[in-house]
Amino acid sequence: MPKKIKSQFVCQSCGYISPKYLGRCPNCGQWNQMVEEKIQGQSQQLGRVNLSGLQSKPEKIGEIVVTKESRVQTRLDEFNRVLGGGVVAGSLILIGGDPGIGKSTLLLQVSQQLNETGGRVLYVSGEESGQQIKMRGERLGIFNPDFYVYAETDMSLIHKEIEELKPQYVIVDSIQTMMHPDLGSVAGSVSQVRETTAELLRIAKTNQIAVFIVGHVTKDGAIAGPRMLEHMVDTVLYFEGDRHHSFRILRAVKNRFGSTDEIGIFEMHENGLTEVLNPSQAFLEERLEGATGSSIVVSMEGTRPILAEIQALITPSMFGNAKRTAAGLDYNRVSLLMAVLEKRAGLLLQNQDAYLKAAGGVKLDEPAIDLAIAISIASSYKEKGTLPSECFIGEIGLTGEIRRVSRIEQRVQEAKKLGFTKVFLPKNNLDGWQLPKEIEIVGVTTISEALNKVFH
Repeated sequence: MPKKIKSQFVCQSCGYISPKYLGRCPNCGQWNQMVEEKIQGQSQQLGRVNLSGLQSKPEKIGEIVVTKESRVQTRLDEFNRVLGGGVVAGSLILIGGDPGIGKSTLLLQVSQQLNETGGRVLYVSGEESGQQIKMRGERLGIFNPDFYVYAETDMSLIHKEIEELKPQYVIVDSIQTMMHPDLGSVAGSVSQVRETTAELLRIAKTNQIAVFIVGHVTKDGAIAGPRMLEHMVDTVLYFEGDRHHSFRILRAVKNRFGSTDEIGIFEMHENGLTEVLNPSQAFLEERLEGATGSSIVVSMEGTRPILAEIQALITPSMFGNAKRTAAGLDYNRVSLLMAVLEKRAGLLLQNQDAYLKAAGGVKLDEPAIDLAIAISIASSYKEKGTLPSECFIGEIGLTGEIRRVSRIEQRVQEAKKLGFTKVFLPKNNLDGWQLPKEIEIVGVTTISEALNKVFH
């Protein structure tokens, strides 16, 4: 008998399924997103077993043997740090990022290094041909003859090749180009992305194969496809960066095998991505001495302290409403701090346009950067520069108090390592640790006190 075909309507924004067409999705509220998809019988997908022919069975929890997950490390320490120490066998890792940011370049370099550890790698490309991948590999210096490249989009053929090759690592670039033959919808639709990811999840878990999948992002920066895509995978990584800067940041937003606070910093060159071992020095090397509206902050990204420069430009407004612009900083945080400066420190900022940015393309979002933002705003407003040997750490409350921050000792040690001689920090952070003698520690309790000590 021919397979029974049923039709359903799927929202292309959130994946909501309806038996009939709806103009507006009742789940996410988007209009004109319901697309008809025809789905054939999929009974053959339910009996998946591993490559050895063994099928999983129920076990008593007391009889399950717990083994420490084995991690394979690459030569990119930044990549290993973000993953939590290395690649875990059987994990499903999703990497998203803007087009042309370097996702394929990163995975091609990682594939080569995993291949050198003795593991077999299958690189599945749905966007490029084998010749294009080889041309990029030659540019990156990848000449391993045991590296397998497979230009295919049919998931049934990809599954068959995985059964024959038995690789330890599979890279799929990208998930939006993969198609399941049992689905009648086009590639990139919600149903296709959901089913192909579920197929890769079964392959990874039943055969202990580490699978990397590349995901496209929408104009809002979120990974395209159904929201459940991020729930299905073990790790979600975002590869960020400004096309006008050579720095790239790999950030984990979900990680079942490690922390989500870590970041990895790379620099893009003609021959591929290289690690930035000292990002603080890279972010500060172009700072102008004596410039107004500039301050240095020690920000924590996971377990790593990073010194970054915050710049502010305060100019009189030519119109009725003052303009506020922030790049690399949270807009609402900037507006809040300017209100605190006006109310608690007496700076008349309501008729001033404010333009702020975190130099170097880095994004800062932790509370400890508040004091540095306020100092940079006051520096530009007063036309008085800060000393190049000073840096600032602290959170600012609505009443103008400087609140304590975490990991203050690591922040101060990083500032001392880069040659800073004075650190302004919350007075409540002075207790409980040994103050270093090589650097001057200045404790402040209010924003008014901080401004007086910095500019007077």
